[in-house]
Amino acid sequence: MTITTDLIEAYLKCSTKCFLLSHGEVGTGNAYADWKRTKSGSFRREGIRRLIAAVAADKCVTSTSAPESLRATQWQLATGFEARSQNLQCACHAVERIPPLGRDRAAQFIPIRYVSHNKPTRDDKLLVAFDGLVLSEMLDRTIDRGRIIYGDYNATLQVKTSVLTDDVRLAIEKVGSLLASPTPPDLVLNRHCAECEFKTRCRQRAIDQDDLSLLGNMTEKERAKANSRGIFTVTQLSYTFRPRRRPKELKDKREKYHHSLKARAIREGKIYLVGSPKLKVEGTPVYLDVEGLPDRNFYYLIGIRVRVGNSSIQQSLWADSPAEEARIWQQFLGKLAEVENPVLIHYGSFESIFLKRMCERHGAPPAGRGAASALESPINLLSIIFGQIYFPTYSNRLKEIAGWLGFKWSEHEASGLQAIIWRDGWEQTKAPLMKEKLVTYNLEDCTALELVTAAVAQIVERGTGLNSEATDRFEIVAADNVDSKQTIWPTFSSSIEGFETINKAARWDYQRDRIYIRTEEGLKRSRREGKSLTRRSIRISRVTVCEPLRRCPRCQRKGTQDFRKVTKCLHDLRFTRFGVHGSLVKYQFQVFRCPTCQEFTPWPTEFWDRSTYGRNLASFAIFEIIELCVSQRSVTQTLNRLFGFRLDEIVIRRFKTRGAEYYQETRQNILDKMVHRNLIHADETRIKLHDKTAYVWVFATWSEVVYFYSETREGSFVQSALQGFTGVLVSDFYAAYDAISCPQQKCILHLIRDFNDAVLDNPYDETIKGIATAFGELFREILKTTDRWGLKSRFLRKHRADVARFYRRMSKMEHLSAAAMKLKARLDRDRDKLFTFLSYDGIPWNNNNAEHAIKAFARLRKAIEGLSTPRGIEEYLILLSVCQTCKYSGLDFLDFIRSGEKDIGVFAEGQQNQRGQRREPANSTT
Repeated sequence: MTITTDLIEAYLKCSTKCFLLSHGEVGTGNAYADWKRTKSGSFRREGIRRLIAAVAADKCVTSTSAPESLRATQWQLATGFEARSQNLQCACHAVERIPPLGRDRAAQFIPIRYVSHNKPTRDDKLLVAFDGLVLSEMLDRTIDRGRIIYGDYNATLQVKTSVLTDDVRLAIEKVGSLLASPTPPDLVLNRHCAECEFKTRCRQRAIDQDDLSLLGNMTEKERAKANSRGIFTVTQLSYTFRPRRRPKELKDKREKYHHSLKARAIREGKIYLVGSPKLKVEGTPVYLDVEGLPDRNFYYLIGIRVRVGNSSIQQSLWADSPAEEARIWQQFLGKLAEVENPVLIHYGSFESIFLKRMCERHGAPPAGRGAASALESPINLLSIIFGQIYFPTYSNRLKEIAGWLGFKWSEHEASGLQAIIWRDGWEQTKAPLMKEKLVTYNLEDCTALELVTAAVAQIVERGTGLNSEATDRFEIVAADNVDSKQTIWPTFSSSIEGFETINKAARWDYQRDRIYIRTEEGLKRSRREGKSLTRRSIRISRVTVCEPLRRCPRCQRKGTQDFRKVTKCLHDLRFTRFGVHGSLVKYQFQVFRCPTCQEFTPWPTEFWDRSTYGRNLASFAIFEIIELCVSQRSVTQTLNRLFGFRLDEIVIRRFKTRGAEYYQETRQNILDKMVHRNLIHADETRIKLHDKTAYVWVFATWSEVVYFYSETREGSFVQSALQGFTGVLVSDFYAAYDAISCPQQKCILHLIRDFNDAVLDNPYDETIKGIATAFGELFREILKTTDRWGLKSRFLRKHRADVARFYRRMSKMEHLSAAAMKLKARLDRDRDKLFTFLSYDGIPWNNNNAEHAIKAFARLRKAIEGLSTPRGIEEYLILLSVCQTCKYSGLDFLDFIRSGEKDIGVFAEGQQNQRGQRREPANSTT
């Protein structure tokens, strides 16, 4: 089959397009493709007309393809002819013939192509090289140069075709293979699809096939890698996402883009959140959208939408020609100056480049003004979305995301390419309708941007827990919570009958225990020895016969019926001065059911919760789980291996559950004591469960700690937990704590970190640096007092005058930047809560007490996160409250739970009495 210029040009854009054209298929149409074809044709005809006018009539050859006439005649310009060589054919726009410079030299031929756009691409150069190759083979002459005439000013680009010959031959070879194949190539959507006449056909087939190329950001290399793993569809890719724990050195770096997570969002119709994206709009949002002609570097329309209260103001700035570009830029700066503290928000890099170029071409506003600040730090919404917020759309284009959120453009085909067509139509006809379409499209883009910004703000608030009701319209899932049950050895499943059985037969333990053991004598022997080892158990050490009860211990009614004799073996641990030993004791006791109160007589106190396990054993298991952060499976294996028990994980889990039920009252008593004290530290942190993120609240004093589980971060929980508290509450700057009516001390360390971040973010802002330095000097003097006298208010009150002096100096500062004004406003707002510790005894200026308690939970969270349920977390928190309170009080947690006591204060007194009794004999001996 003949390989033509059209086929080569199509192949350079898309192999599928080349195949379809070779088979004579006609596209469904594309407005931009039609416009580009018409514009290119008129540009070529006008250019050829100018070439012909510049050459004598007898020196011009038109519409010929005979090589003999081209060699024989003394022509200077040839136009409108087709060059053929074997299976190659090119339609040359024009060919210039340069006469030979001497008798022994041949004439030179230069192919000429016309390109209507202002920036020739590599594809344009390859097409010129293809023309030169076909001409050289047809004329049997060496052609090493070509020429491109392009753009509005008919500029000329010389192309060295000899350098591109190898690339052209490779393309010819691939097109030949493509045309020889009876089957079409794999469908791949790419950037050319937007301007292709087969766009609708290919996209529909890609959707039907669920092809990977639907994902806009996925490169050819990434698709090939997925294909090598047997993944060919978006749905298949969606099942491959697995959250990964990031290394500490990458904690502050942006997470890479996950195509698998994008595919999962599409499959489930949910929004997935990675990390903690931040969207800070500290001022009046100004939504910006710009229309321009990229190949001419000309911006002709600036659209802005300013949010004022509950309404929005829209304005369009139009330029008829490049000469008016400076005018609309100055108008744009004037509009920004009218807005109080403007914050520019745009979508993508087009506007970023626009702002940079306009400042270079036409000047930036004076430094220190609101417009200058807005231009220095505009918000690119796409950079916030990319890699952090995964909408269920195939790409992150504004049209797709806003369309998914429900926005509709008045023109169904509205796009950046369509805007180029409208602008060209307006320039040709000056039709008001074309201008109106452009202005409407531009303003609708601003409206869509506002909608997407609002959605992203709600998603960010949900991700940080600031507003749990902000995103009821759509479901948001934290990526870290995905597939928490999955392991690195997933269970094999198949829809093919028998495959699962075959897979099971290939397992290591199956083959070892059922296949190889039949022929390997060594395996038989090791199996027998292993069984004898696992059968090892402890012997009954003694038999205890309990004194029978004659009365009901609850109502004191005398038993009037026969007692039932019960024999139970107690599995327990025995603690001695030299270690811990397994113990098995047979108990014989009698039970009866009281006919009055319908209660059974209790079992001996050595039994834990009417089971066959002792309190020491249960206490040891709880101690390892809670204080040592050992998994329940490891605790089970330890007890079985070291002490000869035959426990399973269900027993260990029951120990934890019954222990939490037993000490639930203890935790509440601890909180009641804390509420009546003069100081409480409060903090909160996240906990990830199977399918959601919840929160753990921590309240601490110098000697007590309690933990509580909550589904949300709402402040109503804190208010109910600390109801009746009148002391000083030390916390961070989370707004939920402000609802508690009591004196409050905010953590100065949090403020110091924010000061430091502000200085680093604004390295040239001397005002921020001055405020931070003054605050540091103030607090250093306070620390000198606390280091010498402690937290005593009679020594700290003198610093109130220093605080007042600091605020007076700050109030006199003028010409503050936006960041400095924000910092000053924060200090003014929290003035009454930053220096409360100066007026009360024993009140610290930081929240380290609660944060230290958070660390204890963090160690436990590392072992259980993603593997527990809300009920299981609550059980952990009850026992952790008791454990940490014992630590804060200088008590041993294991000794406390072994004692069976519920009141930590009573246990502490008992411990002191025992230590006193041990000292008395020693003193008497002395």
